[in-house]
Amino acid sequence: MSFDVRLPIGLLFLALGLLLAGYGLHSDPAIYVEHSLGVNINLAWGGVMIVFGLVMLGLTCLRAGQSGPQ
Repeated sequence: MSFDVRLPIGLLFLALGLLLAGYGLHSDPAIYVEHSLGVNINLAWGGVMIVFGLVMLGLTCLRAGQSGPQ
């Protein structure tokens, strides 16, 4: 079994995305109205990072499900 770099990358992006999205959910909405045209950047990019992390973990699971050496 070889080391698949997608596993730690997926876990890293998932963890950081959850932290960033959580911060975006619990921060003051008035900050975003004043500084970023009303867009909660932390929540948006946290979601993007979560999706990317899940894609990397999904690809890792697909690779692990294949039989035979690659």
